Amino acid sequence: MSEPLAETGAFSEHLSRIGEALDEFLRFERPDPVDHIEQWRSALDRPLPAEGVGAEKTVTELIDVLVANGARISDPRFWGFITTGPTTVPVIAAAAAMVAAPQRYSIHAFNLVEEVSLDWLRDLCGLAPVMKGVYVSGGSVANLVGLAAARQAAFERAGLDPAAGGIDGRPTAIYASAEVHHTVQRSAGVLGLGRAAVRAVPVDDWHRMDTGALRELLEAGRRDGVLPIAVVATAGTTNTGAIDPLRACGELAGEFGAWFHVDGAYGLVGRLDPRVTDRFDGLDLADSVIVDPHKWLAAPVGVAAAFVRDRAILHRAFTQEPADYLEGSFVSGDDIRSSFDSMGIPYGDFAVELSAPARGVIVWAILREQGVAGIRARVMRDNDYARRVARKAAEHPRLESLTEPELSIACIRYVGSDGAGAERLNDLNERLLRRLVRETGYLPSATVVDGAFAIRPCFINPRTTDGHVDGLVDAVVAIGDELTTG
Repeated sequence: MSEPLAETGAFSEHLSRIGEALDEFLRFERPDPVDHIEQWRSALDRPLPAEGVGAEKTVTELIDVLVANGARISDPRFWGFITTGPTTVPVIAAAAAMVAAPQRYSIHAFNLVEEVSLDWLRDLCGLAPVMKGVYVSGGSVANLVGLAAARQAAFERAGLDPAAGGIDGRPTAIYASAEVHHTVQRSAGVLGLGRAAVRAVPVDDWHRMDTGALRELLEAGRRDGVLPIAVVATAGTTNTGAIDPLRACGELAGEFGAWFHVDGAYGLVGRLDPRVTDRFDGLDLADSVIVDPHKWLAAPVGVAAAFVRDRAILHRAFTQEPADYLEGSFVSGDDIRSSFDSMGIPYGDFAVELSAPARGVIVWAILREQGVAGIRARVMRDNDYARRVARKAAEHPRLESLTEPELSIACIRYVGSDGAGAERLNDLNERLLRRLVRETGYLPSATVVDGAFAIRPCFINPRTTDGHVDGLVDAVVAIGDELTTG
């Protein structure tokens, strides 16, 4: 029996079948995958096949077993993680790139659009024209890239090249608010600075970095001979959507000789809402900024960008030692007569990945389809949803809004009418959330705000409607009433 050969064409046939299956999936009329977990688990958890079944049967299994039991992240009622199911055009762009540009390198249209889309994204986010970027797989890596640049700059000022020769063990510090995303601590660990080097700066009553406390910590570090690596401000925290005072943070970073890094993975696109644009004042002071198109722009997961003032510092931080198979494969100078005479823009020297997909076309497609006006409308709608939930909670006798939303995150809880204590309310709302997720189809997540357990929807889902938002609040009240009167 001859083995089935891998299909190398027939995309229109198989993609048409997948497209129909995805349209069906997006109706969200199937039960939760957990309801029949044994059925699809037994279909998938099998030994390595000795003989292949060919393309048609494989695509059929992909549709019947995997797509039919996929994650509900695209469900219009999903507001949990700060991610969402992508819209149609970026998925098509990603599929096109997989075939027409399996790598982002060499001289071709996808290599150029990588840079074009980075510039478009920079302009969308209101960054200075001098800022240049690189695409990476997510905010975790983007923060690592930005802080690697900060480490490089700090040690170069001290007369060392940490990427080439290592660091010398002197005490260092990264200053970030107590609400900063935990990837900052991980980055510090990976970069050899140590997670303990991240100094937590207290926050104010609005959960923004307290710049008075930041100054005190920077002054203490200077007295103790600590090398300041970076001040990290967050433009939209994952907990509450708070925006740190960027200008004050940037000015303090400059005064103390620290790199100024802005984590805008979730919230930076929020500056398009004119009601909050002024809260992003100070971006012009940033040495590095990150943003994740796979969040508010609804790109497929795996698309983030890191921007710096001077990409040369990324080259010094991330460049690889020469390899004959690379350098010897291309011509020097401008004598380019083939698309494979050059690597094109050398993004592999600006971050941790060498092999990487052409992510830029995804962002290009999103911005080409919707333009600034379309993205602004989405941001304002989502911010309105958070305000709507907070307002309804504040006005309801048995609900409480724990924050005043700056962006698209609301934090509410059920408080009942009997004046229950804090510990009992936390337990009540934990139980309420579990029932909400398991029984209603509404899928927010949770956080803790000033010691209070909060139900936390983050609205970035392009499929959400007013009815879904109002239904969430009604469901919280209904389940809370059942739990307190049952």
